Amino acid sequence: MPYKDREITKLYYTMGEVTQMFDVNASQIRYYEREFEILQPKKNKKGNRLFSPDDVENLRIIFSLVKDKGYTLQGAKDHLRSNKGEEKENQKVIDSLERLKHFLLEVKEKL
Repeated sequence: MPYKDREITKLYYTMGEVTQMFDVNASQIRYYEREFEILQPKKNKKGNRLFSPDDVENLRIIFSLVKDKGYTLQGAKDHLRSNKGEEKENQKVIDSLERLKHFLLEVKEKL
């Protein structure tokens, strides 16, 4: 059985790291933080936002609803209130499929 690298997960991500993950401006992340109550990043003594992995997962769900599925912000809020658990499961499936796609593309390049 081949050696499997463990994914290193951080306890907190900075605003810069999150903006790079989603390729958006910090102002958009701050706006979503004000609009969606499920986003609650911690702030350090300087006031810098520190996003937990749960916050990043919630942002993925929000971006998926707004960008991919075409929900309005109000529609996404309403949908999350009633179907948060279902959306988290859907996002986990999407993430695992994306990892599988990335792995298969790597295998294809090596052939």
